[in-house]
Amino acid sequence: MDSAVHCKVLLVEDSKFLRLTNERVLTRAGFEVFTAADGEEALQVANEKLPDIILLDMMLPKISGPEVLKALKKNPATMDIPVIVLTSLSQKNEEKLLSEGAAAYFEKSMLGLDQSSDRLASTVETVLERVNHQKSVDARLQKMAAAKKKAAGN
Repeated sequence: MDSAVHCKVLLVEDSKFLRLTNERVLTRAGFEVFTAADGEEALQVANEKLPDIILLDMMLPKISGPEVLKALKKNPATMDIPVIVLTSLSQKNEEKLLSEGAAAYFEKSMLGLDQSSDRLASTVETVLERVNHQKSVDARLQKMAAAKKKAAGN
């Protein structure tokens, strides 16, 4: 669980019970957790804190989850932050959410409060590892391209 240390998570959930429960779980797993109870607050906190990852409920007051996701992906400051969608909607929406920029999908029914905590924390870690791996691959490809360009120029 070393990848969790010093990673900032924004947890967006309107249910106070789920927000507090998941915040406790993620904090215990070593994450620094910020929370938001509605879509408006989510966008504000995302811009201020620039978290490493966002857990986003879809059914939110003020600004809906799908609208928050679109706004995050349009904003240059937040567009590269991976978003895990938390929803109780069925999986038929998964493809649509992923195509709109979600990095992963987590069904709330999977949050059986006994063992769910570990599942949620490990989902966050898995997505962060995937994103970090992609960043390192991209950096290596850029370095190789620059070296090739330099060699061609000589």
